Amino acid sequence: MREPGDTLALSRSEGRIDAALHEIGDWLMRNQRGIRATQWGVVVVYLGLLIIPTLLPLPGGAAHIWTNVTLFAQFVFWGLWWPFVLLSTVLVGRMWCGVLCPEGSMTETMSRHSRGLAIPRWVRWKGWPFVAFAATTIYGQMVSVYQYPKPALVILGFSTVAAIATAALWGRNKRVWCRFLCPVSGVFKVLSKLAPVHFRVDTRAWDNWKKPHARSAPQVVNCAPLVPIRTMKGGSSCHMCGRCSGYRGAVTLARRSPNHEIVHVAGADPRPVETMLILFGLLGVAAAAFHWTSSAYFIAIKQTIAEFLVEYGVMWPLEWTAPWWILTDYPDLNDSMSLLDGAVLVGYLVGMAVCVGGLVAACAALATRLLGRWSAARFHHLVQSFIPLAACGVFLGLSMTTVSLLRNDGIVFGFVEPLRAALLIGAASWSIWLGWQISALYSGVMIRRVAAMLPLGVAVAVSGAVWATLFWRF
Repeated sequence: MREPGDTLALSRSEGRIDAALHEIGDWLMRNQRGIRATQWGVVVVYLGLLIIPTLLPLPGGAAHIWTNVTLFAQFVFWGLWWPFVLLSTVLVGRMWCGVLCPEGSMTETMSRHSRGLAIPRWVRWKGWPFVAFAATTIYGQMVSVYQYPKPALVILGFSTVAAIATAALWGRNKRVWCRFLCPVSGVFKVLSKLAPVHFRVDTRAWDNWKKPHARSAPQVVNCAPLVPIRTMKGGSSCHMCGRCSGYRGAVTLARRSPNHEIVHVAGADPRPVETMLILFGLLGVAAAAFHWTSSAYFIAIKQTIAEFLVEYGVMWPLEWTAPWWILTDYPDLNDSMSLLDGAVLVGYLVGMAVCVGGLVAACAALATRLLGRWSAARFHHLVQSFIPLAACGVFLGLSMTTVSLLRNDGIVFGFVEPLRAALLIGAASWSIWLGWQISALYSGVMIRRVAAMLPLGVAVAVSGAVWATLFWRF
């Protein structure tokens, strides 16, 4: 039982945290010029990491991270940058997007000179977050984007050029690319729902602000990612740039439960594209992208097809290769994909995504039905409970590059394996707890809720096992 003194101390501590967050939000608002300067510093680093390695020869077997520029850039970009951008999204929302993202900086700068055309319907198509992520991930595996600098330049360079071109056409002073077309925007949008901080909007204060200030000019805020600030309930679309902090006395950087947005906000705005992204994107395509290089199933499928082709004298799929920007082709390093390799790779990625995503979807659908009559909104809401496991899996997958590069240079950390296990177990437990909380919103009957948790538990176990087999063989 908590004593009155403990309650008072806790209240004071929470008050200090609230005050500190309020001040951080206002600091972001007051220091936009410094933030823009920092953004351009990140742009310079980003371009250097992408371009310089492509001008140098590929590293030899004796190269090290600290002696070879290409390996150093690979380690910084894929071993540190991307894994920890993902982690930061879970911890502080999409602050990377609003404060540091180089593409965001360039596209917004270009948009100041935009033609300002109306955003066409095809750009606003709701399916882009899933399609762009899946296509980029699959293509990245076809050209070995994590291993070689030129594919990284092609993929990320194309994304940057497309972002600038989008800004030149549509949305003056806006981030149209970031809002609708960025291949990772959908992922960041989903994962930021777990963040324990967000910009909270007090709608009543917003509406009352103009009464005592009716004769004064209203404060102007440019929300570059096109978020309707007044009606913003969660933080998934907010870029956390801080420009609106204090606006109308209603917007404040505040703490919240990491469960709040998924449990209490996501259900009111079901989004099928997020369901596709979670099930078939993060739990499916992303997991398959990390799996295939060490998969016995991939090798067995390829060998079976190759034997069949040889038996019938069809050799060209085994012998022909494509340019490096279509399929991996580095013969000097004994690393080239034949047309058969590429076809089996794409089939494996898509097939695994369909199998894993389909099984998890079936479990979520059964849980939906066990909670009452079928409801598509309830199904989409329950799928949101898998976000912690998806986030953990993708982070661990990306960090494999970090660990591998360090291990190749003789740097081994003994805590890696226990940490991976702890993170996976923790993420799986979190997903189950979210499912339990969501189920309470749809049924007060305990037996229904317990029954619904059985298929959800199976889905979490299957997804967790898929990620676990990246590191351990059962």
